[in-house]
Amino acid sequence: MSVLEVSVTPVDALIDVPRRILVTGAVPGERVELASETLRGGHVWRSRACFVADAAGCVDLSQAAAVDGDYTGVSAMGLIWSQRPLREGSRDLFHADVAEPLLTSLSANAVTNTVVDTVVVTGSGKAQTRMVQRLCAGGVTRREVREQGLVGTLFLPQGRGPFPAVMVLNGSGGGINEPRAALYASHGYAAFALGYFKAPGLSDYISNTPLEYFRTGLDWLREKVKPLGGFVALSGQSRGGELVLLLGATFPERVSAVLAYVPSALVHSGQNAADPAIGRNGPTWLLNGQPLTHQWENNRYASWAPFDEGAPPHRHTLAMLTALSDVEAVARARIPVEKIQAPVLLLSATDDGSWPSSVYSKMVRDRLEEGAHPYPVEWHDYQDAGHSILFPFVPTTQTTYVHPVSKRISTSGGEPAANAGADHDSWQHALDFLRHAVEALQ
Repeated sequence: MSVLEVSVTPVDALIDVPRRILVTGAVPGERVELASETLRGGHVWRSRACFVADAAGCVDLSQAAAVDGDYTGVSAMGLIWSQRPLREGSRDLFHADVAEPLLTSLSANAVTNTVVDTVVVTGSGKAQTRMVQRLCAGGVTRREVREQGLVGTLFLPQGRGPFPAVMVLNGSGGGINEPRAALYASHGYAAFALGYFKAPGLSDYISNTPLEYFRTGLDWLREKVKPLGGFVALSGQSRGGELVLLLGATFPERVSAVLAYVPSALVHSGQNAADPAIGRNGPTWLLNGQPLTHQWENNRYASWAPFDEGAPPHRHTLAMLTALSDVEAVARARIPVEKIQAPVLLLSATDDGSWPSSVYSKMVRDRLEEGAHPYPVEWHDYQDAGHSILFPFVPTTQTTYVHPVSKRISTSGGEPAANAGADHDSWQHALDFLRHAVEALQ
């Protein structure tokens, strides 16, 4: 009879640290079911998968293939990325307080009436343990910023510093990206998550956002934090990915490195985050009070029909592709990335449902190569992954969502396993990229 034990190594660590999940004490060849449960933002997420114990009666998730369940194949952290919420539509992966750790219970059960070498083995073994994932390392401090019109949150690592700095910018959902900033701080960076809409005291919409606001943020960060060697990187996702390329090109003397997650090579209109009074074809970014020319402006072929028509979930990329047919409009809206005076990291996905980030990243990479960009340029394009590239060991199953501004039901694209792979690989590249960029200044 099974006498199961389940262990996690390490039990308590940062969220991006891989764990070894190991079950011992099973009968060789016995089927063992593992299940996980995590409370995320007030809602329960769960997963389960079945395995066959090896000749030693063990199931090591870094080596054993799940034979059925919420994922199949070998994945050391598959029980985490395959989690789904019990409440349909839940998408919050973290607690409102990013300092509060995520607690995951893991249970192992021997499956009854397993046939082993033609003998029926009745298993009754059960075991449980717990795993702790943190966004904030010990000593990381959080400070709300409400100065000079800025609305954001500053995270500082433990110690006196100075630290290299990263400004973190969200996408079309708006708000303040505290989870990513907290994790950057846990890796030694002064991380400033700056909101620019859908944050306290700011507009609910992305329309008519002045780029000077971000220049103020960059200057404030240098003045208040006094980063190591004056190093200030920009990290942005989706519309934030478009924005960090645009800021690097507009204020090159202020930007030390650019990390563009699923970015655009072009200036876009307000789209799903637009003020309804202005419309989704209206401007997003202002400079010196004037709107920047965007992709949809005087575009002969741009059409929202492929996005609007048909049953949800809608695929925003289909509309974006129509606009690329007007070469002249694309040229007018292109971000002049050749003006960036810093290393550039591009992270894209081939099944991006929000816009064609692979196509856009190639445009950026090619333009930088044509101009013999004197700084490192990296591009990592993830096959079968979607728009929601984050960081490792979070659920990747919720690809259909209600946009927080437009309320349209859309898909971000990608397969859960491919999304999980992109999360892990992209984060390793991001940390290596930042480290090399900081070293190059010293």
